[in-house]
Amino acid sequence: MSTEHRYLDAAISPRFRDNTLPPGRPQGPTGPVLASRTFRAALPDLTCELSEVLVAGDRITARLVFRGHFTGTFDGVHGRGQGVEFNAIDIQHVGTDRIVEDWHLEGNTALLAQLGVNG
Repeated sequence: MSTEHRYLDAAISPRFRDNTLPPGRPQGPTGPVLASRTFRAALPDLTCELSEVLVAGDRITARLVFRGHFTGTFDGVHGRGQGVEFNAIDIQHVGTDRIVEDWHLEGNTALLAQLGVNG
């Protein structure tokens, strides 16, 4: 089992639901795996800073800052090594032992502008 799947299986339920699913991304645990692969293909050195965490009952809200260098390919565009930084906010509903659903908002406008693929 890959590290990617080991961490995913430990964190999210097999019944995981993405309530803000982008077009073309499959529902369930497969969706986050494909999203991770897409981002890592574009930004192989991608890091994620957990800037803030708020816990309220069975909900966790996290503000994340992603950083990396666009040295790969995204949407047919090849990177030139430029630095990329974008924010995301995730609200996650935790079941008895794992995350069962998620709502997320990424700074896609900033991300696409930095990648040079927005229009």
